Amino acid sequence: MTRTPTRTPSRFTGSRPAHLARRTLVALAAWSALALPAAQAAPDAALLAAARGAQPAVMQTLREMVAIESGTMDAPGLARMTDYAEKRLRALGGQVERKPATAGHSELLSARFTGTGQRKLMLMAHLDTIYWPGELTKSPIKEENGRLYGPGIADDKGGVAMILHGLEILRAQGWKDYAQITVLFNGDEESGSPGSGEAIAALADQHDVVLSFEPTTAQDPGVLLAAAGVGEILMKVKGRASHAGAAPQLGRNAALELSHQMLATADIAKGIPGAQLNWTTMKSGNVRNQIPDSAEAGADVRLTRPDAAEKLLAAVQAKVAEGQRVPDTEVSVALRVGRPPFVGGPRTQALAERARAIAAELGDGKPLGIHPLTGGGTDAGFANRSGKAVVLESLGLPGWGYHAKDEYIQIDQIVPRLYLVTRLITELGKN
Repeated sequence: MTRTPTRTPSRFTGSRPAHLARRTLVALAAWSALALPAAQAAPDAALLAAARGAQPAVMQTLREMVAIESGTMDAPGLARMTDYAEKRLRALGGQVERKPATAGHSELLSARFTGTGQRKLMLMAHLDTIYWPGELTKSPIKEENGRLYGPGIADDKGGVAMILHGLEILRAQGWKDYAQITVLFNGDEESGSPGSGEAIAALADQHDVVLSFEPTTAQDPGVLLAAAGVGEILMKVKGRASHAGAAPQLGRNAALELSHQMLATADIAKGIPGAQLNWTTMKSGNVRNQIPDSAEAGADVRLTRPDAAEKLLAAVQAKVAEGQRVPDTEVSVALRVGRPPFVGGPRTQALAERARAIAAELGDGKPLGIHPLTGGGTDAGFANRSGKAVVLESLGLPGWGYHAKDEYIQIDQIVPRLYLVTRLITELGKN
């Protein structure tokens, strides 16, 4: 995912009653205290040794998972991947539940672990990839130049591996300083989470903290404070068919009108804060010798402000209403918003700073990046929707090439990332 730094917009406006303001300040003070250690601490020797010892097993887990093709459209592959993850969660002692998603053909897999502490933590990642079945034959698993390659290895099987092996390390050390840890794996993230988004939102509201394990960049490993919401605009044009050779003047060319409106609205989002629009699909006509009577185009929409969707739709509709190039055609515009934006607030910032302090314990001179925003969507948007839980994103493995070719994870980042994950979880478990 490409991350473009930007100023994170505020989620709140207006004034609050005095008692709510005091409560908010107390909560923020507590999280700020967590984020600001007095000095760089020495690493936890036991956790660091465990992370180092786990690296070969992590690589084996990655190979096993990548060998199970689980494209977001591949129901049999997703079922096999869910079988694998279920077996691993049961081996960790979790109370496992598996149920169909409310839409599509994937499943929701969850596991609950009960401890003796006070806080409720949720760890989430996704089992599906963007690749079609057969990609593994074209892009096989390979280890080369300090990288482990394979379709879906970073996005998001690396995140799944961090959860499984992180919990395995903590279990081996007898750590129980938490009230409950819930692991949630879904299988439709790459499709926009239509069958799991509401479940993620509801479950997140039952926890104090949600850690999401999407990948981070190998070039600048870090954590993420905000991500765009995802939607689409569909524009349809109704025209009139006629013979393209004998009587083209009798037709009303829907394709021509659609092209006109696409060009007219191509840059319209530039004037709307928090909105991005790119026309990406179009179709019209079935035969060469007929003036097409219908055409439609789809635009990818990214949103980083709550009011941006409504303003974008209104702007596109207003531009269409200014006039048409082909008379007697009808143009309609509809906007569908899928995954909501993830906009972390001060508590997310404080948690990110705490993660940076933990990473600094390794003393390698490479500060953990705190990335303000990515244009890629994330299920952290569902988890953060109500604002009840503190949500932090991108705790998966550093890598690159996701949604492209030659996807990989950086092998020398396995130990630092596994140490960060286990230390951060233990820190969050403290009351």
